[in-house]
Amino acid sequence: MLVHLRPVRLDVALPAIQLCAVLLALRFGERPGTITALLLLLATSLLGWMRAIRHARLISDTPTARIASAAQGYTELQGRGQPLDGTPLLSPVNGLPVLWYRLVTERRQSDGKWRVVSTDTSDASFLLYDGSGQCVIDPDGAEMLVRRHDVIRRDDLRYRQWSLIRHDRLYVLGDFATLGSVDADFDFATQFRELLAQWKADHPALLARFDLDGDGQIDLREWELARAQAKREVRRLQAEVLAAPELHVMRQPADRRLYLISDRDPEQIGRNYRWLAVFHACVFLCAAASGAWFMQIGLI
Repeated sequence: MLVHLRPVRLDVALPAIQLCAVLLALRFGERPGTITALLLLLATSLLGWMRAIRHARLISDTPTARIASAAQGYTELQGRGQPLDGTPLLSPVNGLPVLWYRLVTERRQSDGKWRVVSTDTSDASFLLYDGSGQCVIDPDGAEMLVRRHDVIRRDDLRYRQWSLIRHDRLYVLGDFATLGSVDADFDFATQFRELLAQWKADHPALLARFDLDGDGQIDLREWELARAQAKREVRRLQAEVLAAPELHVMRQPADRRLYLISDRDPEQIGRNYRWLAVFHACVFLCAAASGAWFMQIGLI
């Protein structure tokens, strides 16, 4: 069983809408109900087909990159999951360390049925290693396809948890960015102006540093000395920024393309999307054929 981070997924919602449309047509067999059902089937199946085909192509057409040499932008990575340094993320139900979790808590009702009382999803980032480097994975906005599913019962409560743990083999498709020396957006002129403005705002400190003749004034020569010192300090700051280690990050694409994190084989995920596309295509063709036949017999 799989779980998705997004609370509502079209992959599940569209077939549900299509089933409701069929039930609507059966319940209200006359013209308005039939027409409404056919329109729903046509619209949802077309949307579902386009979505499934697009996702299948993104997975199959995006080559797997190495972290150390990955191009900036939409990228596919594969590797092993690792926690970030510092306090580990712990499962709220069993206290074991995890990389990511989604916990659904259910309570048994008097009729014996389970009812969801709360859901909890972690939003902490974790690392992906592929042998060439490490990349921070931000799960915010991702579709999580996770196989590991644990069920724990305590009295009349049932906890269902999906999780990723250390050393899990992960597949990530999303927006890859490198922050640090390569992407250092350092504006020397702006930093220089701001530093001088900061010094001028603290006139006593400025006099203490650059009023060499002690006349309580900063003359032209002393001001040039202050400017030269400001340039040296900004150059030193720039060198520190450029020397900072690179940080690779995988995040949700700004153009809302598929952002996927999974512990499953990407080929299998692609096949599932293709089968989903076939399903929606069949629904569309059946709805179109039914509409043509109904028109021919004068039902609509």
